[in-house]
Amino acid sequence: MLKDGKVALEDYQLGAGSSTRWPSFSMAKSITSTLVGIALHDGLISSLDDPVTRYVPALRGGAYDEVSIRNLLEMASGVRWNETYTDPLSDCRKLTEAQFERKAGASLAYMKGLARAAPAGSVWNYNSGETNIVGAVVGGATHMSLSTYLSKKLWRPLGMEQDASWWTEARGGMVLGGVGLSATLRDYGRFGLFVLSGGVVDGRHDLPEDWFEDAGSGHRIGGKLIDYGYLWWPMASGDPIHRGAFEGRGIFGQHLYINSRERLVIVVLSARPKPTGSTVLDDSAFFAAVARTLH
Repeated sequence: MLKDGKVALEDYQLGAGSSTRWPSFSMAKSITSTLVGIALHDGLISSLDDPVTRYVPALRGGAYDEVSIRNLLEMASGVRWNETYTDPLSDCRKLTEAQFERKAGASLAYMKGLARAAPAGSVWNYNSGETNIVGAVVGGATHMSLSTYLSKKLWRPLGMEQDASWWTEARGGMVLGGVGLSATLRDYGRFGLFVLSGGVVDGRHDLPEDWFEDAGSGHRIGGKLIDYGYLWWPMASGDPIHRGAFEGRGIFGQHLYINSRERLVIVVLSARPKPTGSTVLDDSAFFAAVARTLH
C-alpha cells in the first residue's frame, strides 16, 4: 500500500518475499495498454483509430481487417470469442493449447481464423486473445519486442529493483501481451506510482495528456456505457471513495488499484485456488476501507 508516494504497508505471505517475481496474469493487459499509449505519444502509432492490420500484417485477410486499435483496447472488436476458462472447447483454452506447442506465429494464426460476430465497436466481449494482438501492435509499431520496449521506456527509467520476466509464445516468437509478466511486489507498486503521476518519467510526460483518465474510465460501446477502459477496470461507482479510481486485475486475485484523488496505490498478489468464486473478502470493499483508513 502506497500513500502519497510512501509505503504505508508491505506484507508477504505464503513464502513470498521482496525478491519474489509473482505472475501478474491479466494485470499484464493494463501494462500492455500503457505501452500503447507511450507508442502513441512517441509518434510510432499514428492514432488509436488506425486499423490493427497496419501494425500486424499477419492478420490481414480475416475478421480483423475491420478492427481498430481502439476496438481492441475496449474489448469491442466484434470478433467471435468464448473466454470461459473451465470450458475445454472455449477459444481461450484452444489458444492456450496452441501456445503450448511453442511455435512462433501460432497465436496470431489462431486469432486470424476467428469469425466475425458483430460489427466492430458495437458489442463488448472480454477477449484475452486480443490483448496478445495489442502486444503485437506495439511490437509492429516500435520494431522491438514488447518486453524490450517496456524495459526501455519504463523498467529502467523508473528504477525498478529487479528484472521482470514475460512469456513468449516460443523462442523468437512474440511476447504475450495479455498475460505472463512476472515482477516483484515493489516493482508493481513503482509502476502504480507512474500511473498515479499521469505518466511522468524523469520529469517528462511519456503519455498523451489525460491518457489514464480515458484509459481508466468506462466507454460507450454500441450505445451502452460499459465499465471497462483501455484494458483497465474502472471501480464500481457505488462507493464515493472510489470516484475516478480504477484497477488492473488478474485471475486468482491479482490487483493494481489506482486512486488519484486519495493518492493511493494498492498492489495485491494472490494465489486463490479457483478462477472465480473463492474470494473471502469483497475486494472493492477492502480497497475502500484502506482508502478511508489512510485518508
